[in-house]
Order: sequence, then C-alpha cells, then structure tokens
Amino acid sequence: MPIEVQGVSPLIQVFDMPTSLRFYRDVLGFAVTGKSKSISDDPDDVGWAMLQLGAATIMLNTAYDPDDVPEAPDAARWSGHQDTCLYFAYPDVDGAYEELVAKGLKMRPPRVAWYGMKQLYLTDPDGFAICFQWAEKTQASA
Repeated sequence: MPIEVQGVSPLIQVFDMPTSLRFYRDVLGFAVTGKSKSISDDPDDVGWAMLQLGAATIMLNTAYDPDDVPEAPDAARWSGHQDTCLYFAYPDVDGAYEELVAKGLKMRPPRVAWYGMKQLYLTDPDGFAICFQWAEKTQASA
C-alpha cells in the first residue's frame, strides 16, 4: 500500500524568532497555529512556532538555545539558506506583489519563467527564498 501523505511542514531555523514571526505573520499573512512558551516578556520570543497560510504549513525553530545566541548570525551557518526556497502556489501573483510592495517590501515584479510559471521572489529575514507562483496562461489556453 502506498504512503498517503496529507501535507508537508518544512522546518526552517531562524536567528531571531520575533523578527521572523512578525515577517511571516504580519507581512505575509500566516496564522500562528501553535508555538512553544515565550522565553521573555515578548510573546513572539519563542523557540518554535507552526504557521499556516491557506493549505501551506511551515514551522520555525530558533537556531540557538537562549543562552547560546551570538551577537550576529554566523555567516558560514546561514550561507546555506540560499539553497532553500519555499514555493507557494498562489493564483494572483500580481496581487501578491502589489500587496507586499504596499507593505513596504522592495522586490522585483513577477516574471514568467521559461517553463511557464509566473513567479514572485523575495527573501525572509534569514535569507530563505520565498516564491509565490502560478502557471501563466498561454494564448492557446486563454
């Protein structure tokens, strides 16, 4: 019998959880569906959080224990984030661009890739790539 997966929840490590939570929740619109206990007076200062936007679920986890957080991110540790991209299926890529620009994000407008996907790329506070994408209609299918 084949394995029947019901979803996937990538776990990404973040340097500063409050900054990351505010980006995913307040800028991108994710709902926080679960989180660990706060480690300070800031309710966003948690070690782990689960977020959902439509059918997409992601988890954020702090990269360091509270007593081991360096002053700044270690460039060698974070350089690998450029190899990770979270792709979100979203039919109104142009609308996403307009909304995110209105919220103050600086990014290039959406483009259609050679394989027909309209894509809007941005990065999160830790350097992970994010892409909102949808198949572009062709003249033949319009």
